[in-house]
Amino acid sequence: MPQPPLYQVKAEFFRMLGHPVRIRVLELLQGGPLPVRALLADIGVEPSNLSQQLAVLRRSGIVVSTREGPVVLYALAGGDVADLLRSARRILTVLLTDREGLLDQLREPDASAGTPADSDSDAETVAGPGAVSEWGVDEGAEPAVCSVLPEPR
Repeated sequence: MPQPPLYQVKAEFFRMLGHPVRIRVLELLQGGPLPVRALLADIGVEPSNLSQQLAVLRRSGIVVSTREGPVVLYALAGGDVADLLRSARRILTVLLTDREGLLDQLREPDASAGTPADSDSDAETVAGPGAVSEWGVDEGAEPAVCSVLPEPR
């Protein structure tokens, strides 16, 4: 049977990481091995849910478990996972910083019009509430909310 292409294997790997509980487990395990009870206390999910997520991480090979008497300890299989999480944090920092920069630009005075982009204009005073601007927008209407980040799942 032919092996799948590398990009497909990578996609499966990232899909495996694509659950908030799994990411949180990996973040917690960066500090060293932890028992299930410590993971449960920090993450706050049902034990069965955590067990399922730990099983996925174990099957993938990025988390290992060892038994010390009645306690099962979980640990990262290697330092590469911690490196990946740090890289993801750096990437997200840049992405979110760029978005904050766009928001800052939107808040700056509009140089072409000579008025602040986000301030109230004199349209309401001159034309009265409910007047329609040159763009066909009801000046008295509530502004639409636009999110620059995707909705959480």
